[in-house]
Amino acid sequence: MPDIVVMFFLLGLLAGVVKSDLTIPKAAYDTLSLLLMLTIGLKGGMALYGNLGWSLVPELLAVAALGAVIPLVLMPVLRRLVRLSAADSASLAAHYGSVSAGTFAVALAFAEGRGLTIGAEVTLYLVMMELPAIMVAIALYRRYKGSDSAEALQGIWHETLTNRGVILLAGGAVIGAMYGPMEGANVTDLLTGAFHAVLALFLLQMGLTAAETLRPIPWYHWRLLTFALVAPPLLALTGLAVGLALGLPAGSLLILTALAASASYIAAPAAMRTAIPDANIGLAMLAALGLTFPLNVIIGIPLYHQLALWLAG
Repeated sequence: MPDIVVMFFLLGLLAGVVKSDLTIPKAAYDTLSLLLMLTIGLKGGMALYGNLGWSLVPELLAVAALGAVIPLVLMPVLRRLVRLSAADSASLAAHYGSVSAGTFAVALAFAEGRGLTIGAEVTLYLVMMELPAIMVAIALYRRYKGSDSAEALQGIWHETLTNRGVILLAGGAVIGAMYGPMEGANVTDLLTGAFHAVLALFLLQMGLTAAETLRPIPWYHWRLLTFALVAPPLLALTGLAVGLALGLPAGSLLILTALAASASYIAAPAAMRTAIPDANIGLAMLAALGLTFPLNVIIGIPLYHQLALWLAG
């Protein structure tokens, strides 16, 4: 059976498909997403407490390189095979090079539920992959357009580094690393103890949103739909290869693999609206949230875990 949190996603998906009047107010969704990202940051920071060292630098640089390489590989695929415009190709490359905090949370819950060993630094993977992916995709688009404005690029850096996801993840990690699991327990225990409940409600909303994105299914975008289903397992193999080369423990390996297979639907859309105004964000959301996210959380993560066991064994 799937993890119980995944069942909440399926419940939301079913409610959306049958056109139920079930809705989660936008304010409640915003609160859930903020709590989820802050809690992920805190959990990662508390795991880092007393474990920070220069030995993590090569690993994090390799993860950042993975985030930068994915858009470079995907850009020509999206242009030539999926036949998207330069703006939409760069946007999709940024979304798929970047990562999904929701997919991370599901992979983390999956790994914790099976007692897999998880490195203290896995939360940093989110930021280390997200920033290079967005910046590389923007650079590719600007090169295509023949634009290289330093002032505009500085604005994109600011937009990317100060979006709420990065602030909450990085800030939560810093606070968790400063106070650890004991000193700040009166606050952190409340948040980390509610992690699975918050994730379940967040996934309920994601199910509703995914159903809305796919209703009706735009079959005329069949190339994009195919990409959204084929790209995740192929990208997962790249994450798995990097993780095996780094010698990551089983839990960290699964999380890196799931992140490589994921696509952003929070940070990347915000950055693309500013950096590439010609891009159709709806197409990116259709692929990332309508197909790739459900694929990963329903069957992808368990599949990646089995594949990692087979290759590592």
